[in-house]
Amino acid sequence: MNLISRYLFRQIALPVAAACAALCGIGILSQSLNQLEVIVERGQSAWVMLKLTALATPQLMAVVLPIGVLVGGLMALTRLQREQELTACFAGGVTRWRVIAPGMRLAVIVTLISLFVSLYIQPAAQREARETAFAIRTDLASLLVQEGQFVQAGGGLTVYVQQIEQSGLIRNLFVHIQDGDEVTTWDATTARFTRIDGAPALLMGPGSMQQFSDRGVLNFLSFDEYAFDLTPFTGTEEVIAFRESDLWLAELVHPSADMLERTGSREELLAEAHARITSPLYALTAMALALAAVLGGQFRRTGYGGRVAAAAAAFLVTRVAGYGVVAASAWNVWLAPLQYLIPLGVAALALRMVFRQSSPVANVRRALGALPRPRPAGAAS
Repeated sequence: MNLISRYLFRQIALPVAAACAALCGIGILSQSLNQLEVIVERGQSAWVMLKLTALATPQLMAVVLPIGVLVGGLMALTRLQREQELTACFAGGVTRWRVIAPGMRLAVIVTLISLFVSLYIQPAAQREARETAFAIRTDLASLLVQEGQFVQAGGGLTVYVQQIEQSGLIRNLFVHIQDGDEVTTWDATTARFTRIDGAPALLMGPGSMQQFSDRGVLNFLSFDEYAFDLTPFTGTEEVIAFRESDLWLAELVHPSADMLERTGSREELLAEAHARITSPLYALTAMALALAAVLGGQFRRTGYGGRVAAAAAAFLVTRVAGYGVVAASAWNVWLAPLQYLIPLGVAALALRMVFRQSSPVANVRRALGALPRPRPAGAAS
């Protein structure tokens, strides 16, 4: 790139990066507010909430990056045109393509980044998030222990805890198990969830155990430390249910029979595969619309509010149409080519508007040519 191209690229890239970062920040804040349930209802740490929020960010980027390109591109190009820097470029003999090339080059870079995130980072993050959510949902500690409440679990198990400290230490624990006519209770001053040889256990102590057998015999045991095996109460038939957004591209294109049974039809998986590839293309559409809004019409000192609004509306309609085609492709695979045609077609139409519009220098020359020329002195009137 020459000096002018580098300057234009830098002037457009900084607002685009700022807009993408701001939109990502808003999205991450929204995600973190949604994840507060993990702390409030599931008793998880703030680290788990931050982890789930970070894992949701790659999927958010597929939506945010094209919008950031549109917003940042409109801001940068409007300023450059208002301050007549683009006019100066045209006056210096710079071609229209060389003026718009830095913006389109930036859009291509954003498209490649978004494509990499969509194909590789997003499925990995979604899988990790799904596994973490499954672990939280089936977490024995959060299911059995709720401060100040009697919690009943399967197998006749009832657990009461007076206090749970931030470190995970349980104080004043009461465990009650009824198996037919046999009743067993444990009480302990402190306890903590742990694993012994890979099996979940509740390490209690000091405390006592009372067992009333079905023969009417009472057994009593006091202990300084006792490991209560939780394996009989951990049985669950739940399995991790992956969705289309969790699968790799190869799994979407060539799904196994088990994957089809768990996720949906082959058409739905193919629609998701095409959407992974076409979603980044909307960054090209966004930049092309931004260029058309600023360079696709006459220079206006009063601003480009109307054209900017039209470009934003066109992008909104295009993106909504893209989502509609993705949904329609799930039941009609022949509509899949439209997922590529919509973003690329709108981008081509927008760039055509840019090249059909003559340059500002040509407009000035045309206006000067239309002025009446002064007549030579002494010419007949």
